Amino acid sequence: MRAMLFDGSTTFLREQELPDPVPGAGQILIDIHACGVCRTDLHLVDHELEHPKQPVIPGHEIVGTVAGLGVGVTGFVLGDRVGVPWVGHTCGHCRYCLSARENLCDDPGFTGYTIDGGFAERTVADSRYCFHLPEQYSDIEAAPLLCAGLIGYRTLSMAGDAQRIGIYGFGAAAHIVAQVARHQQRTVYAFTRPGDHAAQQLALRLGAAWAGSSADAPPEELDAALLFAPVGALIPLALRAVAKGGVVVCGGIHMSDIPSFPYAFLWGERRVVSVANLTRDDGLAFMRIAGETHLEIKTTTYPLTEANQALSDLRDGRLTGAAVLAVR
Repeated sequence: MRAMLFDGSTTFLREQELPDPVPGAGQILIDIHACGVCRTDLHLVDHELEHPKQPVIPGHEIVGTVAGLGVGVTGFVLGDRVGVPWVGHTCGHCRYCLSARENLCDDPGFTGYTIDGGFAERTVADSRYCFHLPEQYSDIEAAPLLCAGLIGYRTLSMAGDAQRIGIYGFGAAAHIVAQVARHQQRTVYAFTRPGDHAAQQLALRLGAAWAGSSADAPPEELDAALLFAPVGALIPLALRAVAKGGVVVCGGIHMSDIPSFPYAFLWGERRVVSVANLTRDDGLAFMRIAGETHLEIKTTTYPLTEANQALSDLRDGRLTGAAVLAVR
Protein backbone atom coordinates (compact mmCIF):
# COMPACT_ATOMS: atom_id res chain seq x y z
CA MET A 1 0.00 0.00 0.00
CA ARG A 2 1.05 3.62 -0.50
CA ALA A 3 1.66 5.69 2.60
CA MET A 4 3.09 9.07 3.55
CA LEU A 5 5.63 8.65 6.37
CA PHE A 6 7.03 11.10 8.91
CA ASP A 7 10.44 9.97 10.21
CA GLY A 8 11.38 13.08 12.20
CA SER A 9 14.40 13.99 10.09
CA THR A 10 12.68 16.85 8.24
CA THR A 11 9.33 18.63 8.14
CA PHE A 12 8.36 16.70 5.00
CA LEU A 13 6.57 13.41 4.60
CA ARG A 14 8.01 10.81 2.24
CA GLU A 15 5.98 8.49 0.05
CA GLN A 16 6.63 4.80 0.60
CA GLU A 17 5.22 1.41 -0.32
CA LEU A 18 4.45 -0.65 2.78
CA PRO A 19 2.88 -4.07 3.41
CA ASP A 20 -0.83 -4.02 4.15
CA PRO A 21 -1.46 -4.03 7.92
CA VAL A 22 -3.12 -7.08 9.48
CA PRO A 23 -5.87 -6.61 12.09
CA GLY A 24 -5.20 -8.05 15.51
CA ALA A 25 -7.75 -9.02 18.14
CA GLY A 26 -10.43 -6.33 18.44
CA GLN A 27 -9.13 -4.42 15.41
CA ILE A 28 -10.67 -3.69 12.02
CA LEU A 29 -8.82 -3.39 8.73
CA ILE A 30 -9.93 -0.29 6.84
CA ASP A 31 -9.73 0.63 3.16
CA ILE A 32 -9.20 4.38 3.49
CA HIS A 33 -11.25 6.67 1.24
CA ALA A 34 -10.39 10.05 2.76
CA CYS A 35 -8.38 11.53 5.61
CA GLY A 36 -8.54 15.05 6.95
CA VAL A 37 -5.40 17.13 7.44
CA CYS A 38 -5.49 18.64 10.92
CA ARG A 39 -3.42 21.33 12.58
CA THR A 40 -2.20 18.60 14.94
CA ASP A 41 -0.61 16.90 11.92
CA LEU A 42 1.14 20.19 11.25
CA HIS A 43 2.34 20.42 14.86
CA LEU A 44 3.71 16.87 14.45
CA VAL A 45 5.78 17.55 11.32
CA ASP A 46 6.92 20.93 12.68
CA HIS A 47 8.40 19.10 15.72
CA GLU A 48 6.08 20.86 18.17
CA LEU A 49 4.82 17.61 19.72
CA GLU A 50 7.10 15.39 21.77
CA HIS A 51 7.76 11.67 21.46
CA PRO A 52 5.83 10.63 18.35
CA LYS A 53 6.19 7.11 17.02
CA GLN A 54 8.96 7.23 14.42
CA PRO A 55 8.44 6.62 11.66
CA VAL A 56 4.70 7.22 11.83
CA ILE A 57 1.91 7.59 9.29
CA PRO A 58 0.06 10.81 10.28
CA GLY A 59 -3.67 11.44 9.95
CA HIS A 60 -6.49 11.03 12.47
CA GLU A 61 -9.62 12.03 10.56
CA ILE A 62 -10.01 8.73 8.72
CA VAL A 63 -13.02 7.65 6.66
CA GLY A 64 -13.13 4.27 4.95
CA THR A 65 -14.82 0.90 4.74
CA VAL A 66 -14.26 -2.19 6.85
CA ALA A 67 -12.18 -4.66 4.82
CA GLY A 68 -11.27 -7.14 7.54
CA LEU A 69 -12.19 -8.09 11.11
CA GLY A 70 -9.93 -9.20 13.92
CA VAL A 71 -11.03 -11.73 16.51
CA GLY A 72 -13.67 -10.42 18.90
CA VAL A 73 -14.84 -7.37 16.91
CA THR A 74 -18.45 -6.38 17.54
CA GLY A 75 -20.48 -3.49 16.18
CA PHE A 76 -18.98 -3.54 12.67
CA VAL A 77 -19.30 -5.86 9.69
CA LEU A 78 -17.46 -6.06 6.39
CA GLY A 79 -18.39 -3.15 4.12
CA ASP A 80 -19.48 -0.78 6.89
CA ARG A 81 -18.39 2.83 6.53
CA VAL A 82 -16.28 3.75 9.52
CA GLY A 83 -14.63 6.82 11.03
CA VAL A 84 -11.40 6.77 13.06
CA PRO A 85 -10.65 9.71 15.42
CA TRP A 86 -7.60 11.02 17.31
CA VAL A 87 -8.05 8.87 20.43
CA GLY A 88 -7.17 5.35 19.35
CA HIS A 89 -6.70 3.64 22.70
CA THR A 90 -7.06 4.20 26.44
CA CYS A 91 -5.86 1.97 29.27
CA GLY A 92 -9.25 1.55 30.98
CA HIS A 93 -7.83 1.29 34.49
CA CYS A 94 -6.17 4.59 35.46
CA ARG A 95 -8.04 6.99 37.73
CA TYR A 96 -9.12 9.08 34.74
CA CYS A 97 -10.54 6.16 32.77
CA LEU A 98 -12.33 4.93 35.88
CA SER A 99 -13.99 8.34 36.42
CA ALA A 100 -15.40 8.84 32.88
CA ARG A 101 -12.42 11.01 31.87
CA GLU A 102 -10.70 8.73 29.38
CA ASN A 103 -9.60 11.81 27.41
CA LEU A 104 -7.04 12.33 30.23
CA CYS A 105 -5.85 8.68 30.27
CA ASP A 106 -2.34 8.15 31.66
CA ASP A 107 -1.44 5.59 28.96
CA PRO A 108 -3.29 6.57 25.78
CA GLY A 109 -2.71 5.88 22.10
CA PHE A 110 -3.29 8.58 19.50
CA THR A 111 -4.04 7.93 15.85
CA GLY A 112 -1.42 9.38 13.51
CA TYR A 113 0.91 10.21 16.42
CA THR A 114 1.67 7.14 18.52
CA ILE A 115 -0.39 4.80 16.29
CA ASP A 116 -0.14 4.76 12.48
CA GLY A 117 -2.91 6.84 10.94
CA GLY A 118 -4.71 7.64 7.73
CA PHE A 119 -2.23 9.19 5.27
CA ALA A 120 -2.22 5.78 3.59
CA GLU A 121 -4.38 3.43 1.55
CA ARG A 122 -5.11 1.08 4.46
CA THR A 123 -4.92 1.08 8.25
CA VAL A 124 -6.01 -0.91 11.27
CA ALA A 125 -7.82 0.54 14.27
CA ASP A 126 -9.27 -0.62 17.57
CA SER A 127 -12.95 -1.05 16.77
CA ARG A 128 -13.99 0.19 20.23
CA TYR A 129 -12.77 3.69 19.36
CA CYS A 130 -14.29 3.91 15.87
CA PHE A 131 -17.59 5.47 14.86
CA HIS A 132 -20.39 4.89 12.41
CA LEU A 133 -20.89 8.10 10.39
CA PRO A 134 -24.08 9.95 9.42
CA GLU A 135 -25.12 8.89 5.94
CA GLN A 136 -25.78 12.36 4.54
CA TYR A 137 -22.08 13.28 4.41
CA SER A 138 -19.77 12.21 1.62
CA ASP A 139 -16.43 10.65 2.57
CA ILE A 140 -14.67 14.00 1.97
CA GLU A 141 -17.23 15.88 4.07
CA ALA A 142 -17.19 13.29 6.86
CA ALA A 143 -13.41 13.36 7.40
CA PRO A 144 -13.28 16.76 9.20
CA LEU A 145 -16.07 15.65 11.53
CA LEU A 146 -13.62 13.24 13.16
CA CYS A 147 -11.39 15.88 14.74
CA ALA A 148 -12.34 19.40 13.70
CA GLY A 149 -15.93 18.50 14.50
CA LEU A 150 -15.28 16.41 17.60
CA ILE A 151 -12.77 18.76 19.24
CA GLY A 152 -14.94 21.73 18.30
CA TYR A 153 -17.92 20.05 19.94
CA ARG A 154 -15.99 19.30 23.16
CA THR A 155 -14.66 22.88 23.20
CA LEU A 156 -18.19 24.24 22.88
CA SER A 157 -19.45 21.84 25.55
CA MET A 158 -16.90 23.22 28.01
CA ALA A 159 -18.51 26.65 27.58
CA GLY A 160 -21.58 25.27 29.33
CA ASP A 161 -24.79 27.13 28.56
CA ALA A 162 -23.01 30.30 27.38
CA GLN A 163 -25.22 32.14 24.90
CA ARG A 164 -22.84 34.64 23.28
CA ILE A 165 -19.95 32.64 21.80
CA GLY A 166 -16.78 34.18 20.37
CA ILE A 167 -14.71 31.94 18.08
CA TYR A 168 -11.06 32.85 17.48
CA GLY A 169 -9.40 31.29 14.44
CA PHE A 170 -12.10 30.53 11.88
CA GLY A 171 -10.69 27.41 10.25
CA ALA A 172 -11.65 23.74 10.06
CA ALA A 173 -12.94 23.29 13.64
CA ALA A 174 -14.48 26.75 13.94
CA HIS A 175 -16.57 26.60 10.78
CA ILE A 176 -18.17 23.37 12.03
CA VAL A 177 -18.66 24.37 15.67
CA ALA A 178 -20.18 27.69 14.62
CA GLN A 179 -22.96 25.75 12.91
CA VAL A 180 -23.44 23.52 15.96
CA ALA A 181 -23.71 26.62 18.15
CA ARG A 182 -26.30 28.13 15.81
CA HIS A 183 -28.18 24.80 15.80
CA GLN A 184 -28.31 25.18 19.61
CA GLN A 185 -29.71 28.73 19.23
CA ARG A 186 -26.54 30.47 20.45
CA THR A 187 -25.16 33.72 19.02
CA VAL A 188 -21.77 33.46 17.31
CA TYR A 189 -19.08 36.11 16.84
CA ALA A 190 -16.16 35.15 14.58
CA PHE A 191 -12.59 36.43 14.92
CA THR A 192 -10.10 35.82 12.10
CA ARG A 193 -6.59 36.81 11.12
CA PRO A 194 -6.51 40.51 10.26
CA GLY A 195 -7.44 40.92 6.60
CA ASP A 196 -8.84 37.39 6.16
CA HIS A 197 -12.03 38.56 4.51
CA ALA A 198 -12.74 35.13 2.99
CA ALA A 199 -12.97 33.53 6.45
CA GLN A 200 -15.09 36.43 7.72
CA GLN A 201 -17.51 36.07 4.82
CA LEU A 202 -17.71 32.31 5.41
CA ALA A 203 -18.51 32.93 9.09
CA LEU A 204 -21.30 35.34 8.23
CA ARG A 205 -22.73 32.95 5.65
CA LEU A 206 -22.77 30.18 8.27
CA GLY A 207 -24.82 32.30 10.65
CA ALA A 208 -22.36 34.39 12.67
CA ALA A 209 -23.89 37.64 13.92
CA TRP A 210 -20.57 39.47 13.45
CA ALA A 211 -17.14 38.74 11.97
CA GLY A 212 -13.94 40.74 12.30
CA SER A 213 -10.25 40.73 13.14
CA SER A 214 -8.93 39.02 16.25
CA ALA A 215 -7.65 42.46 17.30
CA ASP A 216 -11.18 43.92 17.23
CA ALA A 217 -13.64 44.09 20.12
CA PRO A 218 -16.99 42.36 19.49
CA PRO A 219 -20.15 44.51 19.46
CA GLU A 220 -21.16 43.10 22.88
CA GLU A 221 -19.53 41.19 25.71
CA LEU A 222 -19.09 37.45 25.22
CA ASP A 223 -20.17 34.74 27.62
CA ALA A 224 -17.45 32.42 26.29
CA ALA A 225 -14.55 32.54 23.86
CA LEU A 226 -13.38 29.42 22.01
CA LEU A 227 -9.77 29.56 20.77
CA PHE A 228 -8.74 27.37 17.84
CA ALA A 229 -5.80 29.45 16.59
CA PRO A 230 -2.62 28.25 18.41
CA VAL A 231 -1.63 31.80 19.34
CA GLY A 232 -1.05 32.48 23.03
CA ALA A 233 -1.39 36.25 22.52
CA LEU A 234 -5.10 35.70 21.84
CA ILE A 235 -5.80 34.70 25.44
CA PRO A 236 -5.50 38.23 26.91
CA LEU A 237 -7.59 39.57 24.01
CA ALA A 238 -10.27 36.95 24.62
CA LEU A 239 -10.29 37.60 28.37
CA ARG A 240 -10.91 41.27 27.71
CA ALA A 241 -13.84 40.33 25.45
CA VAL A 242 -15.65 38.01 27.88
CA ALA A 243 -18.03 39.24 30.55
CA LYS A 244 -17.64 38.58 34.26
CA GLY A 245 -18.06 34.88 34.96
CA GLY A 246 -17.10 34.08 31.36
CA VAL A 247 -14.73 31.37 30.17
CA VAL A 248 -11.97 31.19 27.57
CA VAL A 249 -11.67 27.64 26.22
CA CYS A 250 -8.44 26.70 24.41
CA GLY A 251 -9.24 23.97 21.89
CA GLY A 252 -5.77 23.16 20.53
CA ILE A 253 -3.17 20.58 21.54
CA HIS A 254 -0.35 23.12 21.17
CA MET A 255 -0.17 26.88 21.64
CA SER A 256 2.58 29.47 21.58
CA ASP A 257 3.54 31.07 24.89
CA ILE A 258 0.94 33.21 26.61
CA PRO A 259 2.19 36.75 27.28
CA SER A 260 1.78 38.29 30.73
CA PHE A 261 -1.37 40.32 31.29
CA PRO A 262 -2.91 42.35 34.14
CA TYR A 263 -4.82 40.40 36.75
CA ALA A 264 -7.76 42.72 36.02
CA PHE A 265 -8.30 40.82 32.73
CA LEU A 266 -8.94 37.62 34.73
CA TRP A 267 -10.71 39.11 37.73
CA GLY A 268 -14.48 38.84 37.97
CA GLU A 269 -14.44 35.03 38.05
CA ARG A 270 -13.32 34.72 34.46
CA ARG A 271 -11.63 31.40 33.68
CA VAL A 272 -9.14 29.97 31.18
CA VAL A 273 -9.39 26.22 30.50
CA SER A 274 -7.94 23.80 27.97
CA VAL A 275 -9.45 20.92 26.03
CA ALA A 276 -7.54 17.65 26.03
CA ASN A 277 -8.52 15.03 23.47
CA LEU A 278 -12.04 13.58 23.60
CA THR A 279 -14.09 10.74 24.97
CA ARG A 280 -16.07 8.18 23.04
CA ASP A 281 -19.22 9.67 24.56
CA ASP A 282 -18.24 13.01 22.97
CA GLY A 283 -18.01 11.24 19.64
CA LEU A 284 -21.41 9.57 19.94
CA ALA A 285 -23.07 12.82 21.05
CA PHE A 286 -21.54 14.84 18.23
CA MET A 287 -22.40 12.26 15.57
CA ARG A 288 -26.03 12.41 16.75
CA ILE A 289 -26.02 16.20 16.30
CA ALA A 290 -24.34 15.92 12.91
CA GLY A 291 -27.04 13.45 11.90
CA GLU A 292 -29.88 15.67 13.11
CA THR A 293 -28.87 18.56 10.88
CA HIS A 294 -26.78 18.96 7.76
CA LEU A 295 -23.58 20.77 8.61
CA GLU A 296 -21.96 22.54 5.67
CA ILE A 297 -18.39 21.24 5.52
CA LYS A 298 -16.08 23.43 3.44
CA THR A 299 -13.08 21.48 2.17
CA THR A 300 -10.08 21.72 -0.10
CA THR A 301 -9.19 18.31 -1.52
CA TYR A 302 -5.71 16.98 -2.31
CA PRO A 303 -4.53 13.58 -3.58
CA LEU A 304 -2.72 11.46 -0.99
CA THR A 305 0.67 12.16 -2.57
CA GLU A 306 0.18 15.93 -2.10
CA ALA A 307 -0.04 15.72 1.69
CA ASN A 308 3.02 17.98 2.00
CA GLN A 309 1.28 20.66 -0.05
CA ALA A 310 -1.82 20.42 2.14
CA LEU A 311 0.33 20.87 5.26
CA SER A 312 2.13 23.82 3.68
CA ASP A 313 -1.15 25.50 2.76
CA LEU A 314 -2.40 24.98 6.31
CA ARG A 315 0.83 26.35 7.79
CA ASP A 316 0.70 29.49 5.62
CA GLY A 317 -3.00 30.20 6.14
CA ARG A 318 -3.97 29.57 2.51
CA LEU A 319 -6.98 27.43 3.45
CA THR A 320 -10.56 28.35 4.25
CA GLY A 321 -12.27 25.42 5.89
CA ALA A 322 -10.63 21.97 6.07
CA ALA A 323 -7.98 20.19 4.01
CA VAL A 324 -8.79 16.57 3.10
CA LEU A 325 -6.71 13.92 1.33
CA ALA A 326 -8.72 11.93 -1.21
CA VAL A 327 -7.22 8.44 -1.03
CA ARG A 328 -9.63 6.44 -3.23
